[in-house]
Amino acid sequence: MFDGRNKGHASFSSRSDSKEIPEHELTIREMYPASSSRRGKQAKTTNMEVMREIFAKLLLGEDMSGGGEGVTSALALSNAITNLADSVFGEQMKLQPMDPKRKKIWRKEMKWLLSVVDHIVQFVPSKQVAKTGNFTEIMVTKKRDDLLINIPALRKLDSVLLETLDKFKDHKEFWYVPRDVENTENNGDQKKDDQNPCLPVVKFPSDGLSEESRKFLRSQKESVSQVLKAATAINAQVLSEMRIPDNYIDSLPKKGKTSLGDFLYKSVTDEYFDPGYFLSSCDLSTKHKVLDLKNRIESSMVIWKRKMNHKEQWGSLVSLEKRELFEVRVETILAMLKQKFPEILQSSLEISKIKNNKDVGHAILESYSRVLESLASKIMSRIENVLEADVVAHIQLLEETERRESEAESECEKTEKVVSAVKRKSTKLADLIGWRVSSDTELSLTSDIEISHEAEQEKEIMKSPIRVQPMKLSYLAKLQNMRSPNERH
Repeated sequence: MFDGRNKGHASFSSRSDSKEIPEHELTIREMYPASSSRRGKQAKTTNMEVMREIFAKLLLGEDMSGGGEGVTSALALSNAITNLADSVFGEQMKLQPMDPKRKKIWRKEMKWLLSVVDHIVQFVPSKQVAKTGNFTEIMVTKKRDDLLINIPALRKLDSVLLETLDKFKDHKEFWYVPRDVENTENNGDQKKDDQNPCLPVVKFPSDGLSEESRKFLRSQKESVSQVLKAATAINAQVLSEMRIPDNYIDSLPKKGKTSLGDFLYKSVTDEYFDPGYFLSSCDLSTKHKVLDLKNRIESSMVIWKRKMNHKEQWGSLVSLEKRELFEVRVETILAMLKQKFPEILQSSLEISKIKNNKDVGHAILESYSRVLESLASKIMSRIENVLEADVVAHIQLLEETERRESEAESECEKTEKVVSAVKRKSTKLADLIGWRVSSDTELSLTSDIEISHEAEQEKEIMKSPIRVQPMKLSYLAKLQNMRSPNERH
């Protein structure tokens, strides 16, 4: 007899008979036969709708009217990555794992946006063997080299940063308090924080962080620092490959000295140049002043490079060797400026390049590396805030301990002084009576007391009864007192 359960092509009903289903599951299936499948379809439908909306904006160039006045596809894609990062990482104010929903949105939508990279190819020569055995040279498609190298690297940096935040899940040696609550506890004494006035305040136990936690924070800071360097290098490389727009060149002066100013130009072209001393002599107290210095340096670099590449059009009294030396100097200053101020805003040259860029691959690399650079800088800043707050708490603890020890020592010294003063004082008769005798009259007073003491002893002797001792008689006296023998008879 044919038994479908023993065959590979058996029906679903025959296979399901082999396992008994509980009654409560049968009831749920009867009431909601397709609840799980509906949820899966709804989730898939929602994802499709979000993806369609994203790619519709990209195709329309962010011009929802469809009039064709939107931005280029490259700029639209760059803006999409930037806006996604702002919405996901904008509220990351603490060293703690990301919200699972936001993390899921980031990974899902970035996967959609980076799917464009798979279709950006270049033609490379290859050889094809014909049936006759002859080799024929043909052109085949290959993913572009810069995307093939940098996209996996950026994805790795992305995962490292998210894993770094996840490592703070069970870290309970410090916590955060909202700044308004901290100001209320301090009776309205608001702590000034010009850079991040909205950041929460870090709190510790009374003894601060343990040495193990400090080592953990330093190791995470070093890891994030490596990510920051890698993302910055990729971003700088991509920006250098972008073409300088004509409208930016037209806005530049004809001389680099005019762009830098007399003081900066004199410092850069001096015979002895120290970039560290140069930065220390500049006013970098605000972000706007740092950005202004960056704009001046980049514009002078563009002017000098164009003079070296177009000598016939740009006449100058400065030799090419000196101009190359000046260019190296300003590049060094610019690199140090970016390293010292990682959260510096984009310069006029960078904004102009991004706006006028039409290479979609460059747009993806630049925006992706820029948002990772910003996230790494933010995480490093949060770690530094915790370490600095721990140092302040440790110093306050030491000061409090020293103050208590000094108070205890002062109390001990006072007690010792009182005890030594009591020991030095003698229990004299004048002290018992309550007299206060000066040092000059102390000797005379002592002699008077001794005389009175002798007089008292004489009085006691006079009062005592007189004891008369029997007199010793001589031999003749004894004979006189004796009677004669006659008288005895």
